[in-house]
Amino acid sequence: MSFASSAREEIAQRSPTKECCVRAAAYGIACFAKYFDARGLVLQTEQPHTVQLAQQLFARCGIRGEILEKPRASGALYEFNICDAEQVTRLHELFGTTGRETSLQIDPGLIRCQTCVSAYIAMAFLCSGTVTDPQKEYNLEFLTSRTNLARDFEALLAEHEFAPHRTRRNGVNLVYVKSCANVERILAFMGAAQAAAQINAQKAVKQMRNQINRHTNCDTANLGKTARANAQTLKAIRFLQEQNALETLPEVLQQAAAKRLENPDLSLTALCACFDPPVSKSGLSHRMKKLELLAQTMRERMEQEETK
Repeated sequence: MSFASSAREEIAQRSPTKECCVRAAAYGIACFAKYFDARGLVLQTEQPHTVQLAQQLFARCGIRGEILEKPRASGALYEFNICDAEQVTRLHELFGTTGRETSLQIDPGLIRCQTCVSAYIAMAFLCSGTVTDPQKEYNLEFLTSRTNLARDFEALLAEHEFAPHRTRRNGVNLVYVKSCANVERILAFMGAAQAAAQINAQKAVKQMRNQINRHTNCDTANLGKTARANAQTLKAIRFLQEQNALETLPEVLQQAAAKRLENPDLSLTALCACFDPPVSKSGLSHRMKKLELLAQTMRERMEQEETK
């Protein structure tokens, strides 16, 4: 089961208890159904639990609707409809509509309390929403062909600080939430606590993975830096060796050069432990820089003599 299907199934298991919340949930279905007008109401979905919940909610409001299953090559399509003339009349009486409205807008009087808001948004999600698997990205969206409804719905989400955005895609209005925190919050608000917890867990995994990557990148950069520094020092030591100059240097520099030649890949910190007694990193670094400076001075002197 996909993450979105799992979230929908979890939301469909909730059942509002207060009368106002049951009506708000039914209103969410009506607003985001395929159509809701003088003909009645039709909701189509691939989720059987969504049409079953719709039938139960409207039944609690005293309105009968029927469920149809329509076979398709890609999978069954489930439909909940209210088409009987008497039931359609009750439907519009319930919401104070006529079915002849030129545009559908949210009636605040039908969403009275915080639980009403939760029920309304949850049903909107079941009818027209989807959420992306958090392993890919954080995105939760609602689709509707009704522009004024999309505008009102964006305002409703914004009022509850879900930071929504609105756009149009292929002629359809899209209201969406992007950030991890807001997707997690709105899922929990709609009743999908397990889906919200899964997003939180996935966020922790991503943070740990990013931290490991940062450490790995840092270690890789440090290894590259160490390799370049070692190569520069080795080049200087070998040049001094070729010029028979190492034997003329103080013993501490000869010893430092010998240890580096014996251990060309060790970091400066690790090389310090090869001395008996061990030397400090700053002390060994000073010796290596002294060897590099001596080699550079000798090269410059030789180049000057060649140009004379």
